[in-house]
Amino acid sequence: MYGVVTRNEPETEWDEFDLSCYEVKDVSGRPSEPIEGAINMVSCFGDNAATTEDTDLLPVDDEGRPATRERPYFDWNYVCPTHEGYREGLLEIIEDCAATNEDVRLDDVGFPREGYCHCDRCEAKFADSEFEDWQAWRASVITEFVAAASERIPGRTYLTLYPDPYPGHLYKRAGLDLDALAPHVDEFVVPLYDLDYGTTYWLETLVRGFRSALGGEYAVDGGDPDPPLSVELYAVDVDVDKLIGALEVAETYAKDVFFGYDAAQASATIRRKNADQQAGETYTPD
Repeated sequence: MYGVVTRNEPETEWDEFDLSCYEVKDVSGRPSEPIEGAINMVSCFGDNAATTEDTDLLPVDDEGRPATRERPYFDWNYVCPTHEGYREGLLEIIEDCAATNEDVRLDDVGFPREGYCHCDRCEAKFADSEFEDWQAWRASVITEFVAAASERIPGRTYLTLYPDPYPGHLYKRAGLDLDALAPHVDEFVVPLYDLDYGTTYWLETLVRGFRSALGGEYAVDGGDPDPPLSVELYAVDVDVDKLIGALEVAETYAKDVFFGYDAAQASATIRRKNADQQAGETYTPD
């Protein structure tokens, strides 16, 4: 199935899309009311607005450096996943989304990078925990949050993954233990963004890598991952023909394909692809 990721409510109802994700809270912290006709989508631990108002929300590394967009490698400000007040607020937002539409997508879940977080709160929670290994403790924090969120979602729980399927990378980077998360997730979504999609071999490599990481076979006709895997492509100002090429690769391996942030370009791509696949009829004189 084809879907769109958008901040514009009318685009969620376009006929070309089987699915739509509507951003209720994005990394800017901008809030919107959830809507009935879409999978409401929540940026969980990315929030520029909240962290600007309250710097206690920011994760810090062992040198006290905060995870903010002013520093290299961070595109937005992150929130420490152990901040109880923020987590409670997130779960309330997720409950509101689920009350409006039973399917919810959790975005930006996890710690910001390797080495985070060493704030006083995290240090105390780790010390009081049953874990001796810090990485395992971090993963338990994220798994517990996703489990709590999933309990509030009566329909499908979608979870966005950072696009790195190399063994151990998601675990070490963000605290995402795929095996532990799987029982709480109905579908993983991987954004594989490019501004051009001039070549697509890397896209195929990454999707195949995720199929393997999630328990599916490398081969196209092999077993499917469980939970299933979907892909999100970037559609803004991307040439339609190149976007079709990326779509054809993605849908070979993925359950669903979403298009990010340009519904018009995504719609044109789907229409063009469908038109190209329709068999034409040839008429000859009697």
